[in-house]
Amino acid sequence: MRWWDIDPVLELERNLFPEDAWSRGMFWSELAHARGPQATRRYLVAEVPREDAGRIVGYAGLAASGEQADVQTIAVARDLWGTGLGGRLLTGLLRAATAFECAEVMLECRVDNVRAQKLYERFGFEPIGFRRGYYQPGNVDALVMRLTVPENSAQGTEIHG
Repeated sequence: MRWWDIDPVLELERNLFPEDAWSRGMFWSELAHARGPQATRRYLVAEVPREDAGRIVGYAGLAASGEQADVQTIAVARDLWGTGLGGRLLTGLLRAATAFECAEVMLECRVDNVRAQKLYERFGFEPIGFRRGYYQPGNVDALVMRLTVPENSAQGTEIHG
């Protein structure tokens, strides 16, 4: 993801998460940490060709800190749900976690988002707890999930879902 992707990403973000969409400033802040030798973030976009310009149909982000990475966001346009795009974005994030030499990857998922939970479970994430009232408005709980990265992954072996 680059700065020029923020506006189309925001459009998709607001469509998918109208009540708790990230702001332009949040994306700018994340991207500020995604470049250079001290980078701690990796953000991806997925686009499909459209006449002269690509339509952004998905995006994902990861933050790394020490040996732990956190999936910050994954989103796919509704018309592409069930196509495997979410899995491809997650694969990209897990490769980034390997590049950051992280031993585990964490994420939060709405307890009522069964589709996402199934995706994460297919990749080896396991539920480890809850965060009560994490998603606002609505006071919806988050399921916390963790993936332990195999030791040899940090030495160059790719993670596959």
